Amino acid sequence: MDINLTGISKAFGQNEVLKGVNFHLRSGEIHALMGENGAGKSTLMNILTGIHKADSGTITVDGKPVQFRNNRDAEEHGIAFIHQELNIWPNLSVLENLFLMRQVKNRFGWIDFKKMKRLAQEECQNIGITLPLEKEMGLCSVGQQQMTEIVRNLMLDAKVVIMDEPTAALTERETDKLFDVMHRLKEKGVSIIYISHRMEEVFHQCDTITVMRDGHTISTRPTEETGMGQVVMDMVGRTISEYYPARTVIPGEEVLKVEGFSQPGVFKDVSFTLRRGEILGVAGLMGAGRTEIMRALFGVDPHESGTITLRGKKVEIHTPRDAIADGFGFITENRKTEGLIIDFSILRNISLPSESGLCSHGFCIDSHKEEKFSAELAEKLGVKAESIQLPAGMLSGGNQQKVVIAKWVGIKPSILILDEPTRGIDVGAKRDIYDLMNELTSKGVSIIMVSSELPEVIGMSDRVMVVHEGRIAGIVDRREATQERIMTMATGGQ
Repeated sequence: MDINLTGISKAFGQNEVLKGVNFHLRSGEIHALMGENGAGKSTLMNILTGIHKADSGTITVDGKPVQFRNNRDAEEHGIAFIHQELNIWPNLSVLENLFLMRQVKNRFGWIDFKKMKRLAQEECQNIGITLPLEKEMGLCSVGQQQMTEIVRNLMLDAKVVIMDEPTAALTERETDKLFDVMHRLKEKGVSIIYISHRMEEVFHQCDTITVMRDGHTISTRPTEETGMGQVVMDMVGRTISEYYPARTVIPGEEVLKVEGFSQPGVFKDVSFTLRRGEILGVAGLMGAGRTEIMRALFGVDPHESGTITLRGKKVEIHTPRDAIADGFGFITENRKTEGLIIDFSILRNISLPSESGLCSHGFCIDSHKEEKFSAELAEKLGVKAESIQLPAGMLSGGNQQKVVIAKWVGIKPSILILDEPTRGIDVGAKRDIYDLMNELTSKGVSIIMVSSELPEVIGMSDRVMVVHEGRIAGIVDRREATQERIMTMATGGQ
């Protein structure tokens, strides 16, 4: 299927999101769509799939003008959108999710589960995967949930599959399987629009790269004819000479010591130290226990044994309230469900952890004080929004992450835990966060950063702690940290 979007414009009120965008998808190609958060990528895809209607411009499919009335109409024309937030029913089986709203029935009008199972197995076989068809969807891995969405759309005879940050929550093995499936689909003539901020993935998997910036199409080039530097320049309008700013802070005295930290079945005998002004990177495969250790350290989840020593004094942390009182901040990996209250305003989200300090006479929040506090932090973090009174759910992913960071920076923590701080955000916003991390450490804040991106861990950390199957496999200095060495340790090697 050959798709041409020409001169697509779209405004929401006074906010002009798309300004004459052009995009050409050829049959059987993997086409990357890149750009900073807020560049207009999602809006363009929502127009292509009938969720929004363009104010002007044309869409042609195989040379014929089309206008999709809604998402269902686009699906019937063979265009499927697999969102970052997967569209699944967790309480139904995989098989039931595959046939949502279109169950196969026998001649008596009963649902024919046997036939549905056979059809599902055939489609899975076609793309070389297996799915636990009887398993409850909510108990499946993110990779299995994602494959279910792909299979469901292929069974609707999808000719174009749009994937939005498809590897953000996948394990390494699941990511490899996804890439394998993508290339199998490509061989069958299916076209893929691949939205991602992960440069290495894009350059390894995609045939063509289109870059958007501020609602415009900046460039479209074959992957082999461009490079990372050029793509970054196109995305942000400036060169980023170094992806990772230099670490100039020299870590000081020990501020945190964790010894024998254990939770049966999750992690065991975890011991490490953290120095003043240090960035301690935490690496490991997904499922190794990195996040679980950090959640227990912050008091979100329990731990059975172990000691936490803060500036030479043993402390007890059983709840997040305990952790905050001891000077900890925690930026969770799941910003939408745990980091933000998306229906609340930007202002309220930023001020929430600091409410006690924003009260007048110890009773009511001083609204002027709260607004000034939130506005200053939003400006400091570079949150792009027309007003801090807007709901946080209206922001792009990168700006949502900045709001989450702003609210914890506001409590002036001495120790800040960052769990996947740059997941799903663009290269420009990443650099802003890296610069902020350096600024915080220069003021004496100590940072623990969990990341699945090895270049990020190596580029930003003073030391790297590697977790393997709930245990610390080793801690290496940044001068000795290489991707090969970290991966060897993360997989159980020496």
